[in-house]
Amino acid sequence: MTERITPAVPSDGPSDGDRPPAVRLALDPRTWREISHLLVNLPASIVGFVYVVTMLATGAGLAVTVVGLPLLAAGLRGSRLLGKLERARARRLLGLRIDEPSPLPRTGFFGWLWSSLKDPVGWRAVLYGLIRLPWGIVTFTVTLVSLFVLWPVLPFIARGLTNVDRAMVRGLLSPSDELERRIAELESDRGVVVDTAAADLRRIERDLHDGAQARLVNLAMGLGLAKEKLLEDPDAAASMVDEAHGEVKLALQELRDLARGIHPAVLTDRGLDAALSAIASRCTVPVKVTAALDTRPAAAIEGIAYFTVSELLQNVSKHSGARSASVDVWRTGDRLLIQVRDDGRGGAGVDGGTGMAGLADRLGAVDGLFVVDSPVGGPTVITAELPWRDRQNEPAR
Repeated sequence: MTERITPAVPSDGPSDGDRPPAVRLALDPRTWREISHLLVNLPASIVGFVYVVTMLATGAGLAVTVVGLPLLAAGLRGSRLLGKLERARARRLLGLRIDEPSPLPRTGFFGWLWSSLKDPVGWRAVLYGLIRLPWGIVTFTVTLVSLFVLWPVLPFIARGLTNVDRAMVRGLLSPSDELERRIAELESDRGVVVDTAAADLRRIERDLHDGAQARLVNLAMGLGLAKEKLLEDPDAAASMVDEAHGEVKLALQELRDLARGIHPAVLTDRGLDAALSAIASRCTVPVKVTAALDTRPAAAIEGIAYFTVSELLQNVSKHSGARSASVDVWRTGDRLLIQVRDDGRGGAGVDGGTGMAGLADRLGAVDGLFVVDSPVGGPTVITAELPWRDRQNEPAR
């Protein structure tokens, strides 16, 4: 039996079945996000460029008319919105940590117009929209070509291009320097202070009108009737005078309470420790007051601290269901700290409708802090922090 041997056929290379697949480097998720950002640059930059050019042309062209400046101001507000969208895209796709600029203050029409026209955030967003179009064309083209031609080095290209994007977003769309941010915050806080002062004046006016003023009017009428009856019916006149005397006492008490609500005499004369002890004595639950202060702060800070504790202890009386509470006041460096605790049911919050939102706004207006820690079931711990200003540095009155 013969064995037939088939000679091997020489080959220049491996067969198709043995040939390894073409090598393509796997890209990590971060690189894919950067590539997505670069490809979206073109449509995003077109939208931004068209909006900015249209807004500037319309606003500047109509600047001599009544509607020109309002249109330009509205356009700058819109540029702010485009900047916000770009910051969100940079956070999502580039992992860029960047804060939002401070909001513009909410004022009347002319305040809105002026703050919009001089808004540096809006104008930087306009500049960003103008220079982004050529850069968007470059990044889109280079990235698209690299996807098919320069795949092995695509991660390095994407990283380099997106680093430029990061620098542009930081430079033009990030919040301004700390001074500008602080100015915006102070402008907003000034509005809060004005609103709070106006609300306090309305409250005082209402209390005077509905309380002491009405009682004094009734007192005058009663004394007038007593005067008429003085000769005809002395006994009735004496009874009316007795009623008027009682009305005078009640009116005086209401005026004292109103004056205490404006600025209590005990706070002016004896300081925060005595004034807080007086508040605590009127609370419906036992309150322990500890005030570790060697000196007195400025009168304005002292007044805010007093009314903050007063409001919080009223909440303890009305809403907490607590059996005991405590108030601690101390100074740490250049800050005055206040902590009010109670063992009530908890569940308190700034948005709970108990006046805490107003307290937070009032403290924020003077560069203070207001922190509520109140889990359901309690206990509730509320911490307020105020800037310390020495009393002796206050201007003479």
